Amino acid sequence: MKSTSVQFSVPSPGIVTTLVLVSLPLLALTVLPAQQSLLQDVNQDTVRRAEQQESETAAAPNQLRTVILDAGHGGKDPGTHGRYVKEKTVNLALVLQLGRKIKKNHPNIRVIYTRSSDHFVDLYERGAIANRNRADLFISIHCNASPSSSQVYGTETYTLGLHKTQQNLDVARRENAVILQEKNYQQTYKGFNPNSPLATIMLANYQHAFIGSSINFAEKIERSFRRNADRKSNGVKQAGFIVLWKATMPSVLIESGYLTNPTEENYLRSEEGQDEISSAIYKAFAQYKEEIETSD
Repeated sequence: MKSTSVQFSVPSPGIVTTLVLVSLPLLALTVLPAQQSLLQDVNQDTVRRAEQQESETAAAPNQLRTVILDAGHGGKDPGTHGRYVKEKTVNLALVLQLGRKIKKNHPNIRVIYTRSSDHFVDLYERGAIANRNRADLFISIHCNASPSSSQVYGTETYTLGLHKTQQNLDVARRENAVILQEKNYQQTYKGFNPNSPLATIMLANYQHAFIGSSINFAEKIERSFRRNADRKSNGVKQAGFIVLWKATMPSVLIESGYLTNPTEENYLRSEEGQDEISSAIYKAFAQYKEEIETSD
């Protein structure tokens, strides 16, 4: 089996680069034509978004104007859970606290929520909300789970990309499986099968033009978790998440901790824990904003 690979450079923060395509072995390219069509559509949207940002930058260089805050799951989709709390509840509490902190300290920034209450939002629509509002940053907040051990704990932040471990792939497949609860998901996602490792790999390989900025922001988040919330950081990771794939701007998916770990569940459902986690994300956001707005 012959495999082809390419090398690419990570762009500086705030700088838009061209679309990157990483090729897989020939076997991995044998996907349904409908899936390939959907991937191509998204990549075209990404390029158009990059061109729009380049045009806007000429008028007001590197300004961060709009941020989308996405509370994972919701409504009929509870996400994972611990003994006492459901993921959808923690996600929403963290997102709303983060939004309040951003609005208080940066009143000129437009904060948009994909959901501000306990209701279900399609994965497709979450990214579409960001794209319609021409957002400059997309932040999706989730909680993690470990089916094999209640002792696993810590934070991790994902960007769209090819997974390096089976665990990363499993996280993406679990999050992508939400589409099975959507109406007409076969038509919406043009045959994408969230239970197929091959489909997830193909999705991850279509890395968009904002991968460098996404990784930069993700690194700041994990560093802030360690320094400002005294959390164990499991690092920055990559995998094929539909919710990130549809958002054509720098975007991250944050796993704020493991609800399957009793100690971490108690922390994440407490007022103190939620304040510390949201504050740590906000501090990373403020640092990222200052960095890109002052860069040449």
